[in-house]
Amino acid sequence: MTVPEERELWTPAPPHTLPEPRQPADDRAAWFTYTAAGDQIVWSAALSAMVGRAPTEKGMTRQILARHVHRDDHAKALGAITEAWTSQNTVQITVRLMRTDGGWFDVDCILEPMAGPDGTVRGIRGTVRDVSARERARRESARLTRRGETVQASLVEPDPATGLLTRARFADEIDRALRVAGGALLVLRVQAEETDGVRPEHNADLLHRIARLFEEQVAPEHLLGRVGPNEIAVLFARTTWRSAREQARVLVDGLRGSVCVWGGLVRFERDAEAGSHGLLIDAEQAWRQSREAERPLTLVAHPVPVRDRQGSYRSRVADALGTDRFTLYSQPILELQSNKVTRHELLLRVLDESDGPQSPIQVLDAAERLDAVFDIDLWVVERAMRLAAEQPGLCLQVNLSGRSVGDPRLTTEVEKLLERYRVDPAQLTFEITETALIGNLSEARRFADRVRDLGCGLALDDFGSGYASFRYLRLFPIDLVKIDGEYVVDLVDNPQDQVLVRALVQVCQAYGIHTVAEFVQDEATLRMLRELGVDYVQGYLIGRPAPVLPGRLRRS
Repeated sequence: MTVPEERELWTPAPPHTLPEPRQPADDRAAWFTYTAAGDQIVWSAALSAMVGRAPTEKGMTRQILARHVHRDDHAKALGAITEAWTSQNTVQITVRLMRTDGGWFDVDCILEPMAGPDGTVRGIRGTVRDVSARERARRESARLTRRGETVQASLVEPDPATGLLTRARFADEIDRALRVAGGALLVLRVQAEETDGVRPEHNADLLHRIARLFEEQVAPEHLLGRVGPNEIAVLFARTTWRSAREQARVLVDGLRGSVCVWGGLVRFERDAEAGSHGLLIDAEQAWRQSREAERPLTLVAHPVPVRDRQGSYRSRVADALGTDRFTLYSQPILELQSNKVTRHELLLRVLDESDGPQSPIQVLDAAERLDAVFDIDLWVVERAMRLAAEQPGLCLQVNLSGRSVGDPRLTTEVEKLLERYRVDPAQLTFEITETALIGNLSEARRFADRVRDLGCGLALDDFGSGYASFRYLRLFPIDLVKIDGEYVVDLVDNPQDQVLVRALVQVCQAYGIHTVAEFVQDEATLRMLRELGVDYVQGYLIGRPAPVLPGRLRRS
C-alpha cells in the first residue's frame, strides 16, 4: 500500500504548467494575403488567434507564416500555391498549422490568385477554416482500418493437412473445458494397414479422409484436433463418462477394418490437477497401451498421478534415446556478405514408425513440461560435438530448451564434452528459443556467460514471437538473433512486416548483434532482406533440412 508521503511525492505537476488548450475558432474570417510587389503579407486577427499570436502583433512576414505550417506539409503547401499562381485557378488543400505552444490543428485552405488590371497574377489570398474535428475522425477511421488489416483475424490455426485444430490450439480448448465442467479426451492413433513403405503423401490423404469422416460423426459441440503425426483427438466437453465411452467405441469401431487404429480415452473433472498437456500425455500413453495389448481402446477413468506421468515419460525418452529413435537433420545458413554457407542449424527429428522422421515439437513440449528434456538436449549437444570434431571449421547452431539452459548441469556437461572431443568452441553457437520456459534465469545467465567465456556463440531463436525478446537482449550476451519466420514469409507483399523487420534489424545493430532471417523461400525476399541489412538467411531457397551424414555438411 502507498503511504501518504509517497502519494504526495508522486502528485502530478499543476495544470498551469501545461500548454493551455486551443480555444475553438470563432466564425470570423481567418485569411491572409500575399502581394508580390514589396513581398508584403497581411493576415487577419482571426488567423493570428488560431496560431496563438497576439492580434496586435506587428511585423508579420511570409517566413513567419511558413513556420506555422507543419514541416511535413511544407512541400504540399508550396505546391498548391505554385499551382494557383501558374494556373490562375482556385486551389483547395488541407494542411496542419502549428501553434506557438507547440500544438497543431487541421485547416482547409482555399487559395485564390489575385490578378492585376492586366490580368497578371500579383498575389495570393488564402481563406482558412479549422477542420480539426473532421480530420481527427478521418485519421481515426483510417487507423482502425489499418489496424483491422494488420491484426490476425483469429487465433484458430488449422492444421494444413487435415483442417483441424493444431495441437497448441486444441490444448487451449482443453484448458477452457477444464474450467467449466467435466468430460473426456480421446486420442486415436491411425495408420494404414500396409505399414511398409507408406509414403508421406499417402499418410496425409489418410488423415484428411479420417478428419472428414469424424466431422460427419462427431457432434458440433465436440472439438477435433490433430495432436500428433498420426494422432487425431476428440474433446468431449460437458459429457458424462458413460456417454464418452460409448461415442469413443463407435468412432473406433467405424475405423477398424480399413485402417489400424488404437485409442486412449481419459476422463477429467472440472478444475482437475492435470492440465491440457497432462491429459494429452495420458491419452497418448493409453493408445500405446492399446497397441501393446492389441486391443482397440484403453480407458483411463482416474487421472494419472503426476509422479507416475513423469516417470513414464522419462522412461519413454530413455527408450527413444536407447533405440536410436532420435536423429539429426541440418539446414544451411547463408552469410549475405560473402554469399556463402558458413554455418548449419542442427534440427532434431523423431523417427515415427509409420512415416519416417517427424518434427519433435510434440515430444519436446511434453518433455519440457515434465522436466524430462535434459537428456534429449544433452544427446543433441554431444552429437554436435562429434560433428564439429569430424569437420574442423564447420560452424553449427544447436537448439536448447529453456529448462536445460536453466539447469546447472548443462554448463558442466558442455565443458566436459568440449574437452573430450577437443572441439574449437568457436564452431558452436547455442540457440535459446525466445518463447522457451527458462526455469532459472540466474543459472541461464551463468550458462550464457560461461559458454561465451569458453568461446562459443549464443543465439536467440524466434526473435519477436514472444514476450521477452528485447528483455533477453539485455539479460544475455547474445551474439545473433533469428527473426521469426512469421514476419519473413510474406515480407515482399506485407508493408507492415517490412517495417517490423527493419526495426528489429536496427535494434540488433544498435546492440551489436547479428541477425538471421528464417523462412526465406524466393529471390525477391532475399533481395529485400539484403536491403534491410540482415546478416544471414536460411530457408528452402538456401537449402532444405537434410539428414546429417558425417563429413558431408556443405560449407560453401
